Amino acid sequence: MLGPPRIRKTQVWLGKLFLKMMGWKVEGGAPNLPKFVAVFAPHTSVWDLPIMLSVTYALGIECKWLGKKEIFHWPVGELLKWFGGIHVDRVVHQNMVWQMVRKMNEHEQYIIGISPEGTRNKSGHWKTGFYYIAHEARVPIMLAYLDYGHKAGGFGPVIETTGDVESDIESIRKFYHSITPKYPNKVGMITVKPRVNT
Repeated sequence: MLGPPRIRKTQVWLGKLFLKMMGWKVEGGAPNLPKFVAVFAPHTSVWDLPIMLSVTYALGIECKWLGKKEIFHWPVGELLKWFGGIHVDRVVHQNMVWQMVRKMNEHEQYIIGISPEGTRNKSGHWKTGFYYIAHEARVPIMLAYLDYGHKAGGFGPVIETTGDVESDIESIRKFYHSITPKYPNKVGMITVKPRVNT
């Protein structure tokens, strides 16, 4: 079976070194899947991204990730792109879901990491782009996590989308309920935006 896209040994070493310096450890192994959408949650600190990326590096996985356009300013932006960053313009309407679905379909191996909260501040609901990328590309969702309670990160269960987003989000909520974020007071509800009846 074709596994996930892999990185160089030097990158694996860098990921492990960074985690060791920060006092973090990796739990479990790399998902043996060629393509998936990785949920990066909960997201309450600026440290979440570098630590989560270091976890994927330590596991030897190449993972692209979506971030807001504002963090990709020069020259830092070039470094972020080197680390797999793809910028998202939250003001100009772009069909990012279909762009990512197309990327998934073009590659035999492709992993994209997304923080559904969309902000480090407390949010009222999760953005559903991650869900529909996975559903339309027919790839699973992997629940990645950073547990600040015992400074460990890794990948949790696999979620196969059913098309019933509310039901599937309930399964995701149950998993993250036991994960301790950096700032618990900044964690919003793991729910989707209520539908507007017309």
